Amino acid sequence: MTRPFVSKPMPVEEQWLDFNGHLNMAYYNVLFDRGVDQLGAYLGFGPDYRARTGNTTFSAEFHLCYLRELHLGDMVTVSFQLLDHDAKSFHFYQELIHADGWVSATGEGVGLHIDQSGPRVAPMPDEILAKFTAMSETHRTLPRPDRVGRVMGIRHK
Repeated sequence: MTRPFVSKPMPVEEQWLDFNGHLNMAYYNVLFDRGVDQLGAYLGFGPDYRARTGNTTFSAEFHLCYLRELHLGDMVTVSFQLLDHDAKSFHFYQELIHADGWVSATGEGVGLHIDQSGPRVAPMPDEILAKFTAMSETHRTLPRPDRVGRVMGIRHK
């Protein structure tokens, strides 16, 4: 994986629209999450992993920047770039990309590997950690996205 992972195309669904006729803010997160779910199959996470091991992943933090509206039927993909990881957590950057090539939103997050018997943060199994390590080695050569590490606040002039 020498470039960011990109999900399969997904449509903006009618029940996700707000009274302004565009994608409601909550559903940007749904699209980002569905994109990560597709990556989960590659990494070895998912419902079967949870059922088999009692482990899963949780979001610890997620910062979303809305850049451009989406409307009913728009097709989008979600990218995922791994920025950092250790045995228990991973830092990542995502873009919500319209079929025409423009970026609608960006997200930056931290995910945790969770042992649900606690629940508590726990190390990933070696085979999954090896996939994160391999991805990290290739993604480390990618340019760091400009929107990573943004501080939230009001800009006063």
